[in-house]
Amino acid sequence: MFTVIIPARYASTRLPGKLLLDIGGKPMVVRVAERARDSGAERVLIATDDARIEAAVRQHGIDVVMTRADHPTGTDRLAEAAAQLGLAADAIVVNVQGDEPLLDAGVIRGVALALRAAPDAAIATACHPLADAAEFFSPNVVKVVCDQRGSALYFSRAPIPFARAAFSQPRVALPALPELPQGLPAYRHIGLYAYRAGFLARYPTLTQTPLERFEALEQLRALGHGYRIIVEVLPGPLPPGVDTEEDLIKVRALFEQAWKSGTIRRDTL
Repeated sequence: MFTVIIPARYASTRLPGKLLLDIGGKPMVVRVAERARDSGAERVLIATDDARIEAAVRQHGIDVVMTRADHPTGTDRLAEAAAQLGLAADAIVVNVQGDEPLLDAGVIRGVALALRAAPDAAIATACHPLADAAEFFSPNVVKVVCDQRGSALYFSRAPIPFARAAFSQPRVALPALPELPQGLPAYRHIGLYAYRAGFLARYPTLTQTPLERFEALEQLRALGHGYRIIVEVLPGPLPPGVDTEEDLIKVRALFEQAWKSGTIRRDTL
């Protein structure tokens, strides 16, 4: 069994208040909680510091944990929420982003089960193969390389692994590569995490590492302090989340399509 906690802040740089925007007749964060409940989680909660979000989700029967407003990262907010719940050190907590209302419930469950199957790991996350050169070379796309056991070796905004023979030719304009070399183990990291509650209790005490600071990737803090991160490889990318008004329009249309096809239920909470 596992618990899903959805950190939920009202502020958003590009789309303020986006977690309360309507998706098929309900606030976006409620739709995310529905996906989480379908995953088989023992409990689903929203962790927020905002009374507007608290009121909206309680109307739909979702549990809420109120947290401090000064957390530097979503993981710190998650850690406070897990502490309030008094979870056992080996309990599994899945962190689901509140702006992904189309997230497959099976993916949530898969990451939780991956962590359960790796007792020496503190964290489980996910990735999918990358085939597009533009994404591979984009600093906005986080890449991950793993060892033979499926443990993360490194996460980076840089193009890793670097195919020396293919990318070292002077005549090749790297960002314009039409395709990546055949067989290159390039994977895009997906920001979905499962944690052991004992690690979450320690996380706020861990110092930020130089790699985390320069890459702006907080999962590098765990790697830098010696914690194992197991990586579940998915067959393909996840449905889009919502960061902009354009994303919102797209996700609303995809939700309607999924509802009409029966893959998403409109009224589950």
